[in-house]
Amino acid sequence: MAVGGNMYGGPPPPNQGYPGGQFMNDPMANVAMQYGAQLADHGKDVMEKQVERFLSVSKLKYYFAVDTAYVGKKLAILLFPFGHTEWSIKYNQDEPVAPRFEVNAPDLYIPVMAFVTYILLAGVCLGKQDRFTPEVLGMQASSALVWLIIEVLAILLTTYITNIHTALRKLDLIAFCGYKYVGDDSLLTRQYFVFIWWLPPCCLYTSVSIVFFLVRNLKLLILPESPTDGFGQGNKRRMYILLFISAIQPLFIYWLTFHLA
Repeated sequence: MAVGGNMYGGPPPPNQGYPGGQFMNDPMANVAMQYGAQLADHGKDVMEKQVERFLSVSKLKYYFAVDTAYVGKKLAILLFPFGHTEWSIKYNQDEPVAPRFEVNAPDLYIPVMAFVTYILLAGVCLGKQDRFTPEVLGMQASSALVWLIIEVLAILLTTYITNIHTALRKLDLIAFCGYKYVGDDSLLTRQYFVFIWWLPPCCLYTSVSIVFFLVRNLKLLILPESPTDGFGQGNKRRMYILLFISAIQPLFIYWLTFHLA
């Protein structure tokens, strides 16, 4: 009998020379595969709509639309905010503004890069203290991320309970809360280039800088009076929210760096 042939020596039937050939010739199998592909495409569309509902990907790209000039100017404002005089956004504030066109617009590029840099510097600090392990570094990254999520949720819950309506979008809030990692990076970097007794003054300066930066930025988004507040109490509650967001940043900076310094 010929190798690869049938019992009469002829060629093998089509699609039977390999496993699954009969399955591929089954019409019901083809229908099932097409139905599965359509179901997968439908599930992908539903998932994209749900993601777009809670997080607009089309708007998210504006927060990463930066260039080198913007990053340099924004870092200078974050580290030395006292010389900056113009804090308003000149473009339409109803939609996100690409940061490369407006240095006062919030971005997510610097917070994300500052967070990654913070994790790398934390690894260096742990290594110098002979405490570095991948597990410890992973816990450090997870802890920093969880605290950021808790901070943002606490602020959103507070504004919801107090019925305060502001122009501050959720992504704006994440950006402003994420700028603290620039202060964390500067403190962790300075400890290797300054005397140990310089660290408390550096920590104080970093805390005052981030508070000043946030107050000047957020008051344009939080303080304007809204007719829904009523009875003139809106500005008072808005001021409390503004001070709350700004005042907790030095606490988080200290919490995230004191055990590494």
